[in-house]
Amino acid sequence: MSVEQPSTSRTIAVEINGERYEREVDARRLLVHFLRDDLDLTGTHVGCDTGNCGACTVHLDGQAVKSCMLLAVQADGAKLRTVEGLAPADGELSPLQQSFSAHHALQCGYCTPGMLMSASALLEQNPRPTEEEARMAIQGNICRCTGYVNIVEAITSVGESS
Repeated sequence: MSVEQPSTSRTIAVEINGERYEREVDARRLLVHFLRDDLDLTGTHVGCDTGNCGACTVHLDGQAVKSCMLLAVQADGAKLRTVEGLAPADGELSPLQQSFSAHHALQCGYCTPGMLMSASALLEQNPRPTEEEARMAIQGNICRCTGYVNIVEAITSVGESS
């Protein structure tokens, strides 16, 4: 008598930054590796692989999530946005990206994609966040360079200008 083995892969369909993708993925493939390695969306960074640093933050159906903590199959049918999807199609920077630049809210830049994604999720829900709200929104993101002051200023200044 033969025992049927569980499937080790599955076809998923996702919309990422407005584009539809359908791919066969290993059942254990992390979303971050699906984005980076399978789709070449390398703006999403791999930092800790434990959900602590936030460098892999993306939006899943409008919510900021850490893509190293989700399997790609868990995103099946979802709408995702990565840092590549923040800028308008004309190639200009988004107001948040411009503010990060103007406020020197990055140094090495490794945490920046995750910071931008966490901040943009906040700004979509609350266009005029306070300093405390901005700090709460990025509390799951670690920056080893800036001390967060300029990052928080960049986030709150976007709210002030809207």
